[in-house]
Amino acid sequence: MYRFLLTPRWWGINIFVLLAIPVCIFMGSWQLSRFEDRVQDHKNASEQTRVNEKSAPAPLASVLPVDQETSGKRTTATGRYGKQLLVPDRTLDDRDGFYVVTLLKVDGTGKALPVVRGWMPGKASAAKAPAAPKGEVTVVGALQASESATSNGVSAKGGLPAGQVGVISAASLVNLVPYDVYDGWVTLDKADSGMTAVPATAPEGSGLDLKAFQNLGYTGEWFVFAGFVVFMWFRLVRREAEALRDAELGLTPPAPSAETGASV
Repeated sequence: MYRFLLTPRWWGINIFVLLAIPVCIFMGSWQLSRFEDRVQDHKNASEQTRVNEKSAPAPLASVLPVDQETSGKRTTATGRYGKQLLVPDRTLDDRDGFYVVTLLKVDGTGKALPVVRGWMPGKASAAKAPAAPKGEVTVVGALQASESATSNGVSAKGGLPAGQVGVISAASLVNLVPYDVYDGWVTLDKADSGMTAVPATAPEGSGLDLKAFQNLGYTGEWFVFAGFVVFMWFRLVRREAEALRDAELGLTPPAPSAETGASV
């Protein structure tokens, strides 16, 4: 009864099934490995955060450029504060507010380091933001990578008033100050008076974000596809076998003749 499986049409179906199943399993396993990698990255980032909180601050030059390993490390730099800017629409502890970021002109480099001196609630207002300390200062805080429009918590809206910036990055700040800007920024361990310290965030791509769970969802989809291919193959085989059996038993109705087919 199942000799039809050896016909050219079924050879094509069988080869497709034999190729589709391992491809689906491979893709599902790959997506699962991607999710597992993100889980491990999240664990590593959490552990690194705990280590960074207890470690002694390192000189700024030793932790640059900012990458997955150096992001969040405590660092220190000495210089004089320059231009101050506000970063609106930043949330802390479920409250809306803004960051106060001041450019620190680092001694002996000719470059400025963006320093988030703290967070304040409410609408961004230069009148509310405390002035930066005068004279030479030494800052200690967590190193962070430059933000982008896709970073968590970043508002990409434009048209901000003078003295405000939407993204903390060298690209957005270099045109606002007359000196070079480091590609990265620091959030102080202890905020200046009247402000709340901004906690360091994990490196982008190291957390269990939506993309991580998308990988897990894709894993399920690929395995479902593999099961669907097997299910459809068995269903087609069964239908073909039933059709042949009905034909052998004479249960299949005869095809209409030309005369009966033409009658209305």
